[in-house]
Amino acid sequence: MLDDRAKLLLKTLVERYIAEGQPVGSRTLSRASGLELSPATIRNVMSDLEELGLIASPHTSAGRVPTARGYRLFVDTMLTAQREQITAPSLAPDQPQKVISSAANLLSSLSQFVGVVMSPRRSSVFRHIEFLRLGERRILVILVSPEGDVQNRVIFTETDYSPSQLVEASNYLNAHYMGLTLEQVRERLQGEVDTLRGEIAKLMQAAVTVGTEAMTQPQDEVVISGERNLLAVSDFSSDMSHLRRAFDLFEQKAQLMRLMDIAGQAEGVRIFIGGESQVVPFEELSVVSAPYEVDGQVVGTLGVIGPTRMPYERMIQIVDITSKLLGNALSHQK
Repeated sequence: MLDDRAKLLLKTLVERYIAEGQPVGSRTLSRASGLELSPATIRNVMSDLEELGLIASPHTSAGRVPTARGYRLFVDTMLTAQREQITAPSLAPDQPQKVISSAANLLSSLSQFVGVVMSPRRSSVFRHIEFLRLGERRILVILVSPEGDVQNRVIFTETDYSPSQLVEASNYLNAHYMGLTLEQVRERLQGEVDTLRGEIAKLMQAAVTVGTEAMTQPQDEVVISGERNLLAVSDFSSDMSHLRRAFDLFEQKAQLMRLMDIAGQAEGVRIFIGGESQVVPFEELSVVSAPYEVDGQVVGTLGVIGPTRMPYERMIQIVDITSKLLGNALSHQK
């Protein structure tokens, strides 16, 4: 266990390194910590912290920098309680993918790092269906999911339906099948085809077919915003290999999705520090994440990705605020 003096020096070192990005020397620590200790005493404490794997000494400097383990101890036990006043614009209710994209942009702009939002799974249940005649034997099918996601598909029919027939078909589907999955609607239509007029039944079956394809097709499961912000971070711009590894992570997305899945299993804000586990295998990156809820149920995860040398307290607030804004926007857009 660290004594109070060692904890204060480690906290001071991490805060100075986050603020300035330069290895921290004994003289700087002596001034910044407010402890009346000799340089030799501070060096001895630094040596102990280094043996514990909490700090490291770069080859090119006499100062020290935090390790992943040092960041973890700092994040878990030493973050200051002082909270900034962060002003975040509200997210207006809209189609889910637009709201999610806005949330990713908000995370990025507030943090000046990379904003990531995992989309909720798309539902195959429909809340409303509507038909719009575009021309002879050409009809626009408009499907609205319970989450407010709107899908439009054009179908070509053998029969030229009148506007009144289209209204009749949409009213029947909305009255009898709302809240069912499209596969359930398809099965029930097959059993009720004798009770419906032939041409209306064919229209409904064609609509269900294209609707199933529309609402089950892959979508952007992870929305990323602000990758270019990393170009302005000295930790990356000074080493192109670090930057390439980060962009590879954003490009492939599979590893990012696994990370967001793990983050979604936790309550509240969670911090992943690069290099401390295989969850974030890049030592240069850290992730601050939180789940978000729609109508009281966790449906996805969002977060900020940036350098390990990030202002964690501010990132925690940004992620916490955005998760609440996103949940509210998705809950109230119905």
